[in-house]
Formats: sequence, C-alpha cells, structure tokens
Amino acid sequence: MQQIRHNPLASWPTSSVLVVDDEEGMRNFLVKTLAPRCGQVLAADSAEAGAELLRRQRFDLIVLDISLPGKTGLAWLRELRTLGHSGEVVLITAFADLDTAIEALRAGASDFILKPFRVTQMLHAVHHSLERARLARENYVLRRTLAQGHLATASLVGDSSALQQLRHELQRVAGVDSTVLLSGESGTGKELAAHAIHRGSARAAGPFVPVNCALMSPETVEAELFGRAASAADPGRDGLLYYAQGGVLFLDEVGELPLPAQAALLRVLDERRMRPVGGEQQVAVDLRVIAASNRDLQREVAAGRFRKDLYYRLQVVELRLPPLREHKEDIAQLVRHFIADLAPRLGLMPFEARPRELGYLMQYDWPGNVRELRNLVERSLILGSLNLSALYPAMQSEPADGATVAPPLPGASALPTTTDLQTLERRHIQAVLASVQGDKARAAQLLGISKRTLERRVAEWGQDAGEAG
Repeated sequence: MQQIRHNPLASWPTSSVLVVDDEEGMRNFLVKTLAPRCGQVLAADSAEAGAELLRRQRFDLIVLDISLPGKTGLAWLRELRTLGHSGEVVLITAFADLDTAIEALRAGASDFILKPFRVTQMLHAVHHSLERARLARENYVLRRTLAQGHLATASLVGDSSALQQLRHELQRVAGVDSTVLLSGESGTGKELAAHAIHRGSARAAGPFVPVNCALMSPETVEAELFGRAASAADPGRDGLLYYAQGGVLFLDEVGELPLPAQAALLRVLDERRMRPVGGEQQVAVDLRVIAASNRDLQREVAAGRFRKDLYYRLQVVELRLPPLREHKEDIAQLVRHFIADLAPRLGLMPFEARPRELGYLMQYDWPGNVRELRNLVERSLILGSLNLSALYPAMQSEPADGATVAPPLPGASALPTTTDLQTLERRHIQAVLASVQGDKARAAQLLGISKRTLERRVAEWGQDAGEAG
C-alpha cells in the first residue's frame, strides 16, 4: 500500500482517491498522475486491501481495475453498491468487450476506461467523476437546507449607521479566509451575515452548509459533523464537514456543542484534517468556518462549558450584530421588505403599514429582534392588517411628537412608563406563553427565538415557563 499527499491544484476540487490495481507499475503511474491534483491518493493491490482502506476512511473516487487476484473489481463494485456505498467508481481493464462494459455500468460504475489509455483520457474521466461527486454534495446540502428552512439568500436590510457599519465590516472580512465569530442576540440575522461573507469571498462558488448545533443531540453530533467510518455491516456516512468542502461551514449556536465535539473541531481548525467517528485515517478538509453564538462565550469559557483554545481559534475575527432596538430607524424599511417578500410566497394580498402603526412598532424593544418582526409581518399578512395586538400590550402612547395619546390596543393593560427593558421583556414573554397555554415551542416561534433560549430566559427568573402568566 502506498500513500502520497500533495496540496490540490486550484482547478480541481479537494478530494481523496483510492487506486486499486494489482500491477505495481500501473498503481505507481496513477498515484503520481493524480496526486498533484487531489488532496490525497491511496493505493491498494487487491479488492480486499482496498476494502480495508475504505473501512478506515472515505474516498470521493475509486479507480478500480476489473481483473484483480481473488475478488474481481466487478464483484467488489457490486458488493459496495449492495452495502450502500454511493461514491464514484471508474473501472479500468485491458480486456473488455461490449458486454463487459454494459455489465460494469449496470454494476454502478461512473465510467469505464480501456487499457492502454492516454493520460488526458484518465484525467478527464477522474475530473468528471469528482465534479459529479461535488454536485452530489451540493444537491444534498440544498435539500437539507430547504428541509430545515435555512435558505436565507436575502441581504441585511436597513440604512441605519449600525447596519452600514456592519455591511462594511462584512465586506472586509469576506476578502480573507479567516475563521469568523458572529455574536449577538437571537434573531439579529447572524445567518444572513454569514451568507454575506460567503457571497463576497473567494469561496462563493462553493457550498454554504448551515448547521444549528443546538438541534443536534450530544450522542450523534460528532457523527453528524465528521462522519462515521464504514464497517462490515455499515456503509458509514459522510459528515457535514465533507459536504462543506471548498465552501463554508456555518456553525450556528456553536456554544451548544458538547466538549468532545469542541475538541474535535479544534483539531480540524488547527490541522485542516478530520477523522470520522470510528475511523483510523485522517481526511484533508478545505473549508472556512463561520461560527455564531447568542451566548457570551467568554462566560461559557469561565464556567467550563466552552474550551478556551477553541474560543480564541474561532475569534480570529469577531463581529457583533446589533439588536433591533439599537437600529429602530430600520423598522419601516424592514416591514416593507418583509411584506414584499412574504406576500407573493404566501399567495396573500400585501397591506400598507400606516405611520401610526409603525410608531407603535418603534416603541417596542423586540426581544426576538428582526426574526420576531418578520413573524409579526407574516401573521399580519394572514390576518389582512398589521397585527399590533400580538405585541406587548403596554404600547399605548402616540410616538410622533408626543402631542396626542393613542387609545389602548385591544386587550391592552396599562403599565408604569418607568418599567425597565428586562421587566418589559419578561412580561412580554410571559404574555406570549400565556396566550399559547404554556406551549414553549409555539411561544418561541412567535417570539422569534429558539426554544432553548426561551427556556434559558425563564430559568433565569427562577420559575417554570409553563407557570408564566
């Protein structure tokens, strides 16, 4: 068995290739030809030796000779497909007719090449197979993104000085390939900011893979991220880092990662290599990591819940996204944007928000930030007008010039005007919880925050969320 590693050329996707051929001269030739163009090339002299390598790590492509001692290449290919291996396989042989070629394609070969072949012919077949593997990764990412409702191609909306400064910072960060940490409250648009960095970077043509770390169970998070090595009874699985090759891995709520996964992620960032769960061989990775957190990670480090070395590795560049209460001048523009964006998709008639209604929105402090505003607009489109009663009921005073006082909103109750922001936020969350009979998942959706964030807020008050009223 041989192993040669080189840095990949820019025109080829970062990849790992397994060459299986019993002729030493052909193995050496293929390894030397492919190694400068691929991230990693390994070689084996039999199907059994190739299967052992495949159990240790994953490969984007197998270049497989049909005529092998012991188990033939065709027999091994059929076995691989039966076990669920879906990777690209290029078959090569010196003895073939039409029936053999048809049999090879039916067995699941990506391509079929006759010896002797020209170098350009082999490079063409390998390049096309690696491109198909890349497209398969991108299709998987797109399907997963759509299924989880992550697709966020819009830009950050607003002309306030805070948003203009943020866009300027994102543009500067996009020009380098460093790790970025996005901090800020839930619903401030951290995924939109990550998309903006990706679109403006040299990796724009590569995939953008969003991962919500809070939604992964501690038991499966490492297999989800780094993949699982194949075994005799299990074809294994590719991790999300593999699908992010050549692009960006966006780790939302990175503070939720368990400590063992944090250690594995740190190794990836330091060494640019990863090891699938249960695997023995490390695999080269070529990606950029953008992380986001609504927690204070420095406090998490002090509490022993987050690794200090990983925090500093992620915080090469840190950008803070401002909460909506710090750029309320963007609210009217955001409302118009959400109406124009959502109405056609929902098949509903748009409405126009009146100045008095927008004034009420300006009084509110938006604990769920822009996501909560978007949810309000969506509910309002369904109801046919701006649904102000869904907001905190104490918003009564006319905001314009203070000369008049608006009548209370339906169901509103008066509160002291000196109530501090934390108390307002607490009472609003309690009111929303009461309106949905303590359903935390539904309340979090209406507030535009995650269920875990809601539970953490309520826990800080020293009471159960279901008792809030």
